Amino acid sequence: MSDPTLLQYKQVIEQCLQVFEAKMKDYGPAWRILRTSSLTDQIYIKANRIRSIQTKNQKMVDEGIEDEFVGIINYAAMAIIQLEKGAADKPDMDAKQALQLFEQTLGQAYELMQRKNHDYDEAWRNMRVSSLTDIILMKLLRVKQIEDNQGNTIMSEGIDANFFDIINYAVFAMILLTQPIKKS
Repeated sequence: MSDPTLLQYKQVIEQCLQVFEAKMKDYGPAWRILRTSSLTDQIYIKANRIRSIQTKNQKMVDEGIEDEFVGIINYAAMAIIQLEKGAADKPDMDAKQALQLFEQTLGQAYELMQRKNHDYDEAWRNMRVSSLTDIILMKLLRVKQIEDNQGNTIMSEGIDANFFDIINYAVFAMILLTQPIKKS
């Protein structure tokens, strides 16, 4: 795996951490009350908006798709935490604890990316951002189905694996969005 990938990945994660930390100062860990299915829907809204902007090639709200990918990464990390901890009736941790769990989760996503990126030989670098968006939407539909099945699967990975993949695909999209366009 190339050193630029590791550096670029860490830069995207740092951006996500900054947003998470700022929102924690504004709202505290209010997200702890969300059930995983609610976070799935939040991610779906963001991914669907990205696809809509990509398809229409126009946006009416002054937020770029980069902000939406950051939201996808952050909500997916929150969803993984919720899967592990369960939803709370009220915020049950302080900002420091929430940030620590958030960083741990993104660290796990980073480790997974390194292993998969080695095996897939950075194939994502030759993908379109629109394809990454579609894959994120597909993974969300899978998660929704697994949630509807009360978490039971016969042959598939669980919900957490899909959220980790969503984080990594969104990071890859962010990296591709910041790279100069290659002339073919």
